[in-house]
Amino acid sequence: MAALEQRLIRPLYSLGRYALLLSKGFTSLGHFSVYRKNLIVQCGRVGIDSIPIVALAAAFSGAVTTVQTAYQLVSPFIPPSVIGAVVVPSLILELGAVVTGFILAGRVGARIAAELGTMRVTEQIDALEAMGLNSIGYLIVPRIMAGIIMFPVLYVTAVLVGVGGGLAAAVATDVVSTGEFIRGARENYLVFGPMFGLIKSFVFGFVITSISCYMGYYTEGGAEGVGRSTTQAAVISCVYILLSDLVLALVLL
Repeated sequence: MAALEQRLIRPLYSLGRYALLLSKGFTSLGHFSVYRKNLIVQCGRVGIDSIPIVALAAAFSGAVTTVQTAYQLVSPFIPPSVIGAVVVPSLILELGAVVTGFILAGRVGARIAAELGTMRVTEQIDALEAMGLNSIGYLIVPRIMAGIIMFPVLYVTAVLVGVGGGLAAAVATDVVSTGEFIRGARENYLVFGPMFGLIKSFVFGFVITSISCYMGYYTEGGAEGVGRSTTQAAVISCVYILLSDLVLALVLL
């Protein structure tokens, strides 16, 4: 019975501690000038350093989507422009944000959890507190803000590269001409599509960085605990990316 109660209470305890961590962090924004340099560093690590892998994944996602769409829609009764009409909205509405989110959950989220977890088990965080520095504001807020700021940049990069990869695959496989691909994309373009993708990118950036910071900041158990926190940060971030993706689609579409 006690084990069952613990299983029921632990998620609520974790949720409460997560909320308190965020509230303590964002109440320190009044001293932002102290953390400004760290924010710039984190923007580079979260955003600039992630551009190559995000671009690579987006290019292949666009190419694969184009090839699969062409394979399923090859018919004399279906105009070739429908390929562009399917590929481009798919990248804007879904693939651009979700693929980027999964990559950042594995790359950025795991790194953040490992960094903070190592600082926790080696008592570096305790040392910051002993020096009178707000460790939550100094370590966590810049990382979360960097995710919120840089994820939309990575989303736009992923969409542009993904569309380019899809167009290149279409031309290379001779399934549709450049003009037909672009015409189909323009005919089915919705102004709300990029807005929806940007909203998702802000949410995903917050989800990944905040969960990873939480897992790393409260790491316990030495080196084994660091590894466990790193794995949990990546896995839980991916789960909540899918959950928030569904919620946003139900609410905004």
